[in-house]
Amino acid sequence: PRPGSEAGGARAACSRGSLPGVRITISSTAEKVVYLVVFHLSFVMFVWSYWKTIFTSPASPSNEFCLSKADKEQYEKEERPEFQQEILRRAANDLPIYTTTESRAIRYCDRCQLIKPDRCHHCSACDICVLKMDHHCLWVNNCVGFSNYKFFLLFLMYSLLYCLFVAATVLQYFIKCWTKELTDAYAKYHILCLFFVAAIAFIGIQWLFSYHCWLVGKNRSTIESFRAPMFRNGPDKNGFSLGYGKNLREVFGDEKKYWLLPIFTSLGDGCSFPTRLVIMDPERVTVSTQTEPAKSSGASQPFHPRPLSAGVPAARGTAPCRRPPAALARRVAVSPSC
Repeated sequence: PRPGSEAGGARAACSRGSLPGVRITISSTAEKVVYLVVFHLSFVMFVWSYWKTIFTSPASPSNEFCLSKADKEQYEKEERPEFQQEILRRAANDLPIYTTTESRAIRYCDRCQLIKPDRCHHCSACDICVLKMDHHCLWVNNCVGFSNYKFFLLFLMYSLLYCLFVAATVLQYFIKCWTKELTDAYAKYHILCLFFVAAIAFIGIQWLFSYHCWLVGKNRSTIESFRAPMFRNGPDKNGFSLGYGKNLREVFGDEKKYWLLPIFTSLGDGCSFPTRLVIMDPERVTVSTQTEPAKSSGASQPFHPRPLSAGVPAARGTAPCRRPPAALARRVAVSPSC
């Protein structure tokens, strides 16, 4: 025979699908279409959510939470902690802040030199204060907080569905490997690897996704689940919980048609949050529930459009914040047992 004729014949046989040990595994056209549509749809949504989680900058407090130049100079010159706290209390008097440190002090970030809003924490990896910080995620190399928490949840959900789809479609061939129906060693190696990787990833992501669904239902961040926020009446892990339905809408928004899309629809501004029970300073009125958070202004405008006061520029990557409504000051006081 001519040189190369065997290789040419093998290629021709392979193109016709008649090579020994090689066969078309899916013969139904409808099944092929379903596989292609579901696979690419879940893959596109997974990549879109992952992209938004990575490249959405963490939201930081606006300049309203920074000390004035005079207060800052006075704070830095003062060495006595009790007088430093007096300066911070005076500066925070008009800010929507209801949580403190465990020692009942104003939460102040020396690194960023600002008063921390409720649920805001300093990220040592990003070196900024992040609004409603949940955690710094190594998977996305970004802080997960108010600006991208919805994207992170959708990323987990779509990656979970993606792994489930892969494992489910490979399962029938995985079973054939163990029953000796599939004799091609090369195909068997790929099927075993694909199934085990997809199954292990599904189990790990399922645990993480279930945990964050529980956090959303309780309206807690990962940090708050380990360390309860300190209100004026003491620590309370459920201080920000308004009920499952309202907690869900606070993250995903009121427009249900946007819930499954990685588009920002979360309620509020990230600087202040409605609480189940707030005990304010003695000079201020005690309230049982703040007003509802401001609704998102739409997918094209990720944060609340109005700052605390006119003419205050937003800090880098920040969400402009609002003062509590004036109606709060006119509310009737209630006892902490309500």
